[in-house]
Amino acid sequence: MLGKGSCLLPRNVAQKTTALLRSRKQTRCLATQTSYDVVVVGGGIVGLSTARELIIRHPTLKFAVVEKENELSVHQSGKNSGVVHSGIYYTPGSLKAKLCVEGLDLAYKYCDEKKIPYKKCGKIIVAVENKELPELNKLYQRGLENGVKDLKVLNSKEIKDVEPYCEGLAAIFSPNTGILDWAEVARNYGADFKKAGGDIYTGFEVSDFTCSPESNRSQVKEAGHSHPVTVHGKNVSPLSCRYVVTCGGLYSDRLAEKSGCPKDPRIVPFRGEYLKLKDEKSFLVKGNIYPVPDPNFPFLGVHFTPRIDGSVWLGPNAVLAFAREGYKLTDVNVKDLIDALGYRGLRKLMFQYFTFGVGEYYRGIVKSEQVKQLQRYVPSLKVEDVERGPAGVRAQAMDSDGTLVDDFVFDGGTGDIGSRVLHVRNAPSPGATSSLSIAKMVAEKVEERFHL
Repeated sequence: MLGKGSCLLPRNVAQKTTALLRSRKQTRCLATQTSYDVVVVGGGIVGLSTARELIIRHPTLKFAVVEKENELSVHQSGKNSGVVHSGIYYTPGSLKAKLCVEGLDLAYKYCDEKKIPYKKCGKIIVAVENKELPELNKLYQRGLENGVKDLKVLNSKEIKDVEPYCEGLAAIFSPNTGILDWAEVARNYGADFKKAGGDIYTGFEVSDFTCSPESNRSQVKEAGHSHPVTVHGKNVSPLSCRYVVTCGGLYSDRLAEKSGCPKDPRIVPFRGEYLKLKDEKSFLVKGNIYPVPDPNFPFLGVHFTPRIDGSVWLGPNAVLAFAREGYKLTDVNVKDLIDALGYRGLRKLMFQYFTFGVGEYYRGIVKSEQVKQLQRYVPSLKVEDVERGPAGVRAQAMDSDGTLVDDFVFDGGTGDIGSRVLHVRNAPSPGATSSLSIAKMVAEKVEERFHL
């Protein structure tokens, strides 16, 4: 059903959102100071939700967000499937599971308050082969253990009641899974932050962090009001602050290195390329149709994702991107590519899943091959029913042994700079769903680490 927030954005809120996207020069004219208690690096959904949470908790302190693009939520936050995840897939006891289940409720409540459109269209996870049934049962038990609400197991006949064109042996039905525009949510977080007195600097690409010598003096530390950390940006004036929180997404590892933190886990960019159902065929899919994950492969596989605008995305595949912002096959950044291929962890992963990787590239190029994967769930789907869709790039954190880092990772360093920085090193899907619960956790870590 359509959520209570399913009306159009009121004019006054839309105007505030537009004003938030002013140029860097205009934004800076509004700022009255360049010294802050905390600077948050990254204007994506996690950075903005974190900044919002911090300023709500500490309204007397000064906060700023810096974002390298001229708009907010340009990359992962604005180029994702738009799903509100319920928390079925994630390992019980993990941060992913805890924060996702909590984040879903917080997200719907926030959207109701802000009148942001969403739809609880539900999701089914479908087993199409007998060998998938034991894994489907494990997923169901995992979902129950994680506290996912209203889960139900469907037989083949009941699948048809939920998705008339879907074929399967059995499925898990999650009615509270939904869809919305996460970029819209992120921009509202930014509007909340600005309304509370925070400053946002767009076009501010962080180039370095430095710490003034006075930070070594104990009496200055005891004073509690010095601003020893300088956040430098390319071709912009620096900002001074007491502490830094980075939520850098695709660049989280490089930001961590600038403060003297370990290189690992490293970020390796993987592009996901979608197909799109032609408008006249959108009736084939009502809600999210997901596969039972194959434990032998590192990525989930293709699925059907309705969008809040009425379109339906199909896919994605998962291939190495040749640039951290490589949304097309032809997008190549030599530094990013050398950095990725020179990493021992990626080479190990490529060797282990070489055949799988070649198949993913092939399916991305040959549309009919990706449709074959989709036809396992909706047999009536035809190649002529689909067209090329958008692509996104996932910031995949990876260890040097080739293991994909599945959970959220937070860390900091030592020394003058490292002790004053907290890094959100990995916030993968369901990072958007979990954004408000992640913000609470990061705020608690900031308070504990920096004694705010």
